[in-house]
Amino acid sequence: MKDRAMQALYLLALEPIAETTADQNSYGFRKGRSTADAAVQLFACQSAKKSAQWVLEADITGCFDNISHEWLVNNIPMDKEILRKWLKAGYMEKQSLFPTEAGTPQGGIISPTLANMALDGLEAAVLKDRKGRSGTRNATKINCVRYADDFVITAVDEATALKVKETARIFLEERGFTLSEEKTKVVHIEERFDFLGWNFSKYSGKYLTKPAKKNVAAHLKKIRETIKNLNGQSQEVVIKVLNPIIRGWANYHAGMVSKETFNKVDSGIWIALWKWARRIHPKKGRKWVADRYWHTKGKRNWVFGYYKEIKGEKQLVELKKHAATPIVRHVKVKSDANPFDPSWETYWEQHAYHTVMKENTLNGQVKSLWLRQKGICPICGQMIQPEDEWNVHHVIPKTLGGDNTLKNTRLLHGNCHRQLHSKNKLGTLPAL
Repeated sequence: MKDRAMQALYLLALEPIAETTADQNSYGFRKGRSTADAAVQLFACQSAKKSAQWVLEADITGCFDNISHEWLVNNIPMDKEILRKWLKAGYMEKQSLFPTEAGTPQGGIISPTLANMALDGLEAAVLKDRKGRSGTRNATKINCVRYADDFVITAVDEATALKVKETARIFLEERGFTLSEEKTKVVHIEERFDFLGWNFSKYSGKYLTKPAKKNVAAHLKKIRETIKNLNGQSQEVVIKVLNPIIRGWANYHAGMVSKETFNKVDSGIWIALWKWARRIHPKKGRKWVADRYWHTKGKRNWVFGYYKEIKGEKQLVELKKHAATPIVRHVKVKSDANPFDPSWETYWEQHAYHTVMKENTLNGQVKSLWLRQKGICPICGQMIQPEDEWNVHHVIPKTLGGDNTLKNTRLLHGNCHRQLHSKNKLGTLPAL
């Protein structure tokens, strides 16, 4: 715990530096950035008719396990002795100590930032291969988009892509990384390629980003195994377990061309649920099983759910459908926006507002509280960013008769909420 606390302390000082020196189109393990930002940037680089048609799809072998200790000690701006001790500390597994000669601290909260800083500079290195004619900004159409250790580089032709691959290989080897020859390949956009769980391709000249087949298959496999493991459980338990899985996966793909995929996945889940219901009631007829577990809601038939009394009324609690998730195009964060730079404060406030408003996983109360507080945590006075941990605090606790109304609730950072309760303070929050 002490070591983890020390890493957190150093991370507070290191993160603003890492953010300032980061590659513009690096989107992993950075505040306010996501995989969706990387996908939208890639769309901008390849969607037009005259855009790059070739892609270097790269894969680094064991990124976190192979970073050069020597490079980190020489280049990371922090206490060298502390960093060296963390890097050489080793790790415990089955009560045995294993030394570490390369790589970042196993499971350390500072590891993602150290890895990002080791990979920063890759974009600038490959962009040096641009050799545009006079008046041409980028004749080679080289662009680098990275999320943590996954990255793709676009190019005008196959020869340029292979040249960029060699440049990237040299850059990475200096830092202890190795490109996987098996998984690193150069492909034409019409051949399609996967990146961050999505498939990118052009269909009759139209650029589309869809959920990757491997990602869809893995999701369906997880759903089927979960349903199978819930054999004998009640319908209420099945819905309670599956809804978060469905909601999370659907929200991840909600900014892409996913409607057709959502419908196919829902069909696969229906089949799995039908088999589950038939296993539970092997002696019952099909109609009985259908009437027992599926209902009609409005114009929708075959709604898997159960009726529950909520606020004196019987309401249908149903299994979420992927297809019910609205497709909302993602607005990419500006590449040079720095969350630690005060001059960008207004931009990040607006960005947080738009992210919260389109977030499908937040309930109405949380959104209302966030808007009422203008996104500010009343304890620390800092903005509650969409990716932050948060809790709903009751000014008058429920145990003392408090209710869930907006007047009696506040949205706080998770840590602020814990600190407030550790001091056992009641009703001491500032007025809004």
